Amino acid sequence: MKIFAQPLNSPIRFLTVALFAAVAMSGCSSQAGGSAAAGTPSASSGGESASASASPTPSSGPFGGFASAAEMCSTISQEATGASLLPMTAAQGKTAELEQYKTELSATADRVPDALKADFTNLKDTAIAGLKDQTVYSSGKFEKAMAPVTAWLSANCK
Repeated sequence: MKIFAQPLNSPIRFLTVALFAAVAMSGCSSQAGGSAAAGTPSASSGGESASASASPTPSSGPFGGFASAAEMCSTISQEATGASLLPMTAAQGKTAELEQYKTELSATADRVPDALKADFTNLKDTAIAGLKDQTVYSSGKFEKAMAPVTAWLSANCK
């Protein structure tokens, strides 16, 4: 595993970031009907979110390309948290899962409300860049990209 080839503080820092992201996102996603248990992007998150993610819609409405505030908050929270876990999926050699997560992250970036679009796209790009360059996590770039998304979720998903 590549994660063990890194200095000891690198995996610890990554896990700290992942834990922080999960805790930060849990408040929003728990209001959306208990979806917080998913924690990571899911290809089989049944019902409305699965059908909605299959066909992204414009993000200009009050809920972006989502049917409701609950779906918006839940999906954005799950995908942001999942972005922090992408390197773990890569380190485990789960190529198919990794590609699915990247696809879902991109689809969510297309569907978020306009007010969040630039910040969420930056988070997506930063997370994907972190797959090839783990300094994204150790240098604080990921935390910096996650901060405006977390702040938006806190302000809009109460």
